[in-house]
Amino acid sequence: MLKGIKLRLYPNKTQQDQLEQMFGNDRFVWNQMLAMMNERYQNNKDLPFLGKFKLNYLLKPLKKEYPFLKNSDSSSLQVVNEFLTQSWKNFFQDKSGQIGKPRFHSRKYLKKSYTGKSIIKVAGKRYLKIPKLGYIKTSKTGFLEGAKIKRYTVVLESTGKYYLSLQAEVSEPQKLRLTGREIGIDVGIADLAILSNGLKYPSFDGSYFEKKAKAWQRKYSRRRHLAKLLALQDKNRKVLCPRSVENFVNWQKAQKLKARYQAKATNQRRDYLHKLTTHLVKQYDVIVIEDLKTKNLQHNHCLAKSIANASWRMFRQMLEYKCKWYGKRLIAVDPKNTSRICSECGYNSGAKPLEIREWTCPKCQTRHDRDINAAINILYKAKPNGQGLAMVKS
Repeated sequence: MLKGIKLRLYPNKTQQDQLEQMFGNDRFVWNQMLAMMNERYQNNKDLPFLGKFKLNYLLKPLKKEYPFLKNSDSSSLQVVNEFLTQSWKNFFQDKSGQIGKPRFHSRKYLKKSYTGKSIIKVAGKRYLKIPKLGYIKTSKTGFLEGAKIKRYTVVLESTGKYYLSLQAEVSEPQKLRLTGREIGIDVGIADLAILSNGLKYPSFDGSYFEKKAKAWQRKYSRRRHLAKLLALQDKNRKVLCPRSVENFVNWQKAQKLKARYQAKATNQRRDYLHKLTTHLVKQYDVIVIEDLKTKNLQHNHCLAKSIANASWRMFRQMLEYKCKWYGKRLIAVDPKNTSRICSECGYNSGAKPLEIREWTCPKCQTRHDRDINAAINILYKAKPNGQGLAMVKS
């Protein structure tokens, strides 16, 4: 099975300079190839489309003309051509007109990366050997033993930290023991997961980091505006060495601190979701959830931010692949009327405002917690003709 693995890299100063060169080389090749293909498209739209193999053939003369391209892993330049070809294919195949032509890459983009297909070797407990970079310090590599790395991506994030993302072929994980238990889950905003047995798991609270990120966002915007004004003054005064926006250290500091607080909240949210989904998969053999269209729900501007913070989509994605890994079963059912129907007698009492969290069934007089009742109805929907679910067989 293919698995994504992310490691932290700790390059030295020389390797950081090499990485900056390799990021620039990928951007340079993309822009050169895109300029050539734009010219072909403008002059004659009926010219045959250039595939990745023809673009790779052009790399050799390009390296002769620009020798600095030889400092990059050759496979990374081929991957650039692959991505560019796919972008053009998406443009030509799109009938809706929503996908435009590929755009040029800017050196001012904060997140830099390059992707390669060359062989990466584990050189020690905390060292890897990466093409062109040599031996580079990283986080633990013990779990890479026996893994066949298909593709790797080196990323410099806006926080100033380097990461290595690997697409590796690993052996399938051992299946978890069956518990004979099934559960329905209703997702919410205050409580992320409400189970049909009455348990509730709260949503991740990232308010502290969001508050810090917003404060530094204001400083970042203010300092960037000031830096632009000073750079414009230098230009108008015709200063011998005019400053650019990137020369102002305070602006860079605000940008980096803002990104670090945002990354902190993102990482802690993902860690919380991993722990919660792993716990659920270990406890239950059959998990039933609503088939929600999260993208459509976020069109409601009153709830969009809360839904995004709760990360319903990521929660479902984690449940899907972990159930597949560990031999459990995930069922998605239609969410229609799950909060309207009484789980005791089946009476539909109609729509209820979001502020109503508890209600009494007018037919059987049963008092319901809105979310727990919905979770029970979600579980019932997965049962054929009201019978019990077919349990997962070992």
